Amino acid sequence: MKFTDGYWLMREGVKASYAAEVADVRLDEDRFTLYAPVRQVTSRGQTLNSPLLTVECWSPAEGVIGIRSTHHAGAAGRGPEFTLHTQPGHTAKVTREGSLLQLTAGELSLHVDTAAPWQLDFTAHGRVLTSAQARGTGFAVVGDGSHHSLAQLTLGVGELVYGLGERFTPFVKNGQSVDIWQADGGTASEQAYKNVPFHLTNRGYGVFVNHPGRVSYEIGSEAVGRVQFSVEDQSLEYYVVYGPTPKDILERYTALTGRPALPPAWSFGLWLSTSFTTSYDEETVNRFVRGMAERDIPLGVFHFDCFWMREYQWCDFTWDPEVFPDPEGMLRRLKEEHNLRVSVWINPYIAQKSALFAEARRHGYLVRKANGDVWQWDLWQAGMALVDFTNPDARQWYADKLRTLTGQGVDCFKTDFGERIPTDVVWHDGSDPQRMHNYYTQLYNETVFEVLSEVRGAGEAVLFARSATVGGQQFPVHWGGDCESHFGAMAESLRGGLSLGLSGFGFWSHDIGGFEGTPTPEVFKRWVQFGLLSSHSRLHGSKSYRVPWDYDEEAVTVTRDFTRLKHRLMPYLFRAAQQAAEHGTPVMRAMLLEFPGDPGCHTLDRQYMLGDDLLVAPVFSADGTVDYYVPDGTWTHLLSGEQVKGPGWRRERYGYDSLPLLARPGSVIPYGESDDAAEYDWAHGVTLRIHAPLDGTTVVTRIPAPGGRDGTAAVFRTTRDGDTITVEAEGALGPWQVLLVGAEAAGSSAPAERAALGTLLTAPAGTARVTALLTVS
Repeated sequence: MKFTDGYWLMREGVKASYAAEVADVRLDEDRFTLYAPVRQVTSRGQTLNSPLLTVECWSPAEGVIGIRSTHHAGAAGRGPEFTLHTQPGHTAKVTREGSLLQLTAGELSLHVDTAAPWQLDFTAHGRVLTSAQARGTGFAVVGDGSHHSLAQLTLGVGELVYGLGERFTPFVKNGQSVDIWQADGGTASEQAYKNVPFHLTNRGYGVFVNHPGRVSYEIGSEAVGRVQFSVEDQSLEYYVVYGPTPKDILERYTALTGRPALPPAWSFGLWLSTSFTTSYDEETVNRFVRGMAERDIPLGVFHFDCFWMREYQWCDFTWDPEVFPDPEGMLRRLKEEHNLRVSVWINPYIAQKSALFAEARRHGYLVRKANGDVWQWDLWQAGMALVDFTNPDARQWYADKLRTLTGQGVDCFKTDFGERIPTDVVWHDGSDPQRMHNYYTQLYNETVFEVLSEVRGAGEAVLFARSATVGGQQFPVHWGGDCESHFGAMAESLRGGLSLGLSGFGFWSHDIGGFEGTPTPEVFKRWVQFGLLSSHSRLHGSKSYRVPWDYDEEAVTVTRDFTRLKHRLMPYLFRAAQQAAEHGTPVMRAMLLEFPGDPGCHTLDRQYMLGDDLLVAPVFSADGTVDYYVPDGTWTHLLSGEQVKGPGWRRERYGYDSLPLLARPGSVIPYGESDDAAEYDWAHGVTLRIHAPLDGTTVVTRIPAPGGRDGTAAVFRTTRDGDTITVEAEGALGPWQVLLVGAEAAGSSAPAERAALGTLLTAPAGTARVTALLTVS
């Protein structure tokens, strides 16, 4: 929200007040509170008839400093509130020397000079990261009487801002006005399904605004050298999170707000949906599944979208008996004959025609208006109401419906919707409707995820969720929502996914081929490549199916080959998944995350790193032309073995069998033995593909245990010393191989043969060490 009219004036009807100086200080051992008048006080009389801001400063964890600015403190304080996790045993240090105050939390410090005009400086290693200067802390009252607390933090020259959830607008947020407010707006506007009041910059820090309601951002858009954020409230709380690297920032932020759970290994396989409004029954489902098998395309999950239930009755959690007369038998056959997991669509709404509507109304499980009536409308479902997840009994009731489905054989749920939450209602627990609008999705997805964790066991719970807010990353996976079916929509989807990854979310997917409309064969094949080089992969559309043979035979080949490639990459991908769960680093990473020191990577939004070591540049053109940037070093094309030297831009043209997919200089990429499924013993028969090894370095490669639930199955250490490559194995019980990509072995301690991409060395079971003397190209 903009309050000013240019540099000099306020907007009509706006009266703003800003902290001007420090009038008094209350010191505690690990925190302090500043009392800030909104004008300079030179006499006792000036202390009258004027506001005094209370600004509390503390630290919940090393490298994190919290600020809470309050005008009037008498508000009732109705929830909800984000759940935050403080660091056990952490204590900040407060020092005072004359007029200088300092709060230190590890490498991050807050400096305040109580004798100078108002200024909060956040520093690390003697460098000012950002400051709240004049107009940096305050409040504004606008013409309608609403009260807005606000803060402004400085932006340095060349400083770029990222994050704020899954946003499909330009990747770099400078110059944008952003409202953190859940909306069902598709992927082609400024609205977003997943709104997160957290941003980070390329200057080494991030900022989290701890407010579940609407947070309004002006990012170099009102004051071009500032990031302003405001809330309609008497108080504003935010946290400055130090890095110094973007990965460090995300690690600290997710420690504060929650780390992603580790999804089950099978969820990384290919998902196939019935699509949205198309007609389907068991015969159609079987045709799809058999068609994939006949074309040798491995399928991991089959998804039933909305119309598994009867029309006008969403959600009643009951299979349409005319279309699916034997759901339990159908699900059993899908599992036994095709080894599939099953997903079904749900939402948090109860249509009036559903028998559950009367039941939920009778027990008080639906959100109500102030007059006691159930809140209803006809948008989406006729007469639909909203489950009140603030009521523990309603949560239990909803969860019990899901348990019935899991008992029938359902393995996971697509938790659609959760954005269009009314504000003219009364919640069971008295929550503030404005704050609950964004927060509702957290209760919804948490309820479903807890059921799956309880029923399926630890490590087996996974959602396919559309809406989210702060903390939603704990309940993966999330997908990008309703996009159109063209190259532009494919690119905007990627922008949204990279933005979400920089907002603390580790796992992300999208509708392969696009949702609305029908893609051309060219779009479908390129989207298949992109989709199967994402953390999770789902074929899904609205009014047309997404089975590859509906496009052309080449689409079948592309789908088969890239599905099998993803399965071979599972030892590598699941290690990236473990990093997301352990550190908050997303599987799909903006180039900035891996190369913060390369300014050429700071604005890139049409390519990404998949895990630590794979650069992916999807093709967004019908003729196969792609422009992409290669960071410093010798990179190796994963599919062809061609070497590419950076830094620099490249323009290339690719057929549908390939795309820019480059292995990082010196990387060791583990390839699994099987390409039939995502879940298998990844260490057995693993091939370590070594790319342009760097002299004098050792690369550690950890192979997750089968299914990923028991840590690490094997560890390999690859060292280059001059012309000698040595690979040492720990825990490798079965045979394993080393592929020296682009290199020839003059001699080795294991049988060697020439392969298409280089020299292949085979280590029998129990081999702990392989050494080769190389001629490196």
